[in-house]
Amino acid sequence: MAVENHTGIPKNLYTIDGKQRGMSVFNWRDSLDQSLNQLIKNNVEWVAIIPFYFQENDRTREMRIPEMTGKWDRRDSSYMNVINNIHNRGLHVMLKPHLWMRDGWRSDIKLESDDDWDMWFESYRKNLIHHAMLAETLNIELLCIGAEFRSSILKQPDKWEGLIKEIKSIYSGKLTYAANWDAEYSEVKFWDKMDYIGIQAYFPLTKNEYPTLKEIRSGWKRHIKMLEDLSGKYNKPILFSEIGYRSDNVATIEPWVWGSALNNDTLVVASNMTQNLAYEALFQELWNKKWFAGMYFWQWHNDTERRARYGERDFTPRFKPAENTLAKWYGKEDHSSRE
Repeated sequence: MAVENHTGIPKNLYTIDGKQRGMSVFNWRDSLDQSLNQLIKNNVEWVAIIPFYFQENDRTREMRIPEMTGKWDRRDSSYMNVINNIHNRGLHVMLKPHLWMRDGWRSDIKLESDDDWDMWFESYRKNLIHHAMLAETLNIELLCIGAEFRSSILKQPDKWEGLIKEIKSIYSGKLTYAANWDAEYSEVKFWDKMDYIGIQAYFPLTKNEYPTLKEIRSGWKRHIKMLEDLSGKYNKPILFSEIGYRSDNVATIEPWVWGSALNNDTLVVASNMTQNLAYEALFQELWNKKWFAGMYFWQWHNDTERRARYGERDFTPRFKPAENTLAKWYGKEDHSSRE
């Protein structure tokens, strides 16, 4: 308990060392004060708010769009209430829209013609401009302009350049893009126009189940070299826009696996220890790097029940040993920023 913050007031270490101590948070239906107290207790200072866009599958030509860009509907009002409460408690916000599909993955959108691609991008543009307006209205500190759109990044580089220019005419806060860990980060051509290089950091770290702390730390070495080189190339800090580990025995082998692909594997068993060691290794290897701007863990559900920790294999650290490891490291000032 010594590492926990029970004052209800964040330490605001970000203003000292520039590290974003982040969490992707869902299910705000319960008491906002109670939910925010739990985050502050664990020294979380940045909250990722994630609105969802929707299209049917990876061949759909157009996603759902707002009825009126810049006019807030009921869902927007709900997000706005949460964000205002977060700000009132002294915490910071990253607004990070995600595209959700019933079938397929947003990184592999497959459209047949340039006209189809133009239609798709225009629908995305309308959604993002809507949220850029919302971000400016609420003084949101960081806007993520996209997450894991590899096929569009490769197919439509000029469209992205134009969208960034338009966003900057509307929104005065900082920008990032969330590139997937498995090569997309090297294909993004607009890092020079972002404030942070965002990485969805589900890097494979070990080959064995139940790894030791030493094994997990060793698995980070080659990835750290790549990240350091990427930061140096663009002179931009690296931000893990998303990272997380399941609480199971193979969490560090394929950290990105989730859902049915995981649940159908009878060889996967709950292991809070593996999750906790993955958190510890991550902090030991990355936290004090000068070029590292922080991270957003996936994911924190405000309605998680305490009893779920014993058999839960999901990503949440809540009520598991990893929660305390997170609180310990998030509660530390990174002194490398002063060197």
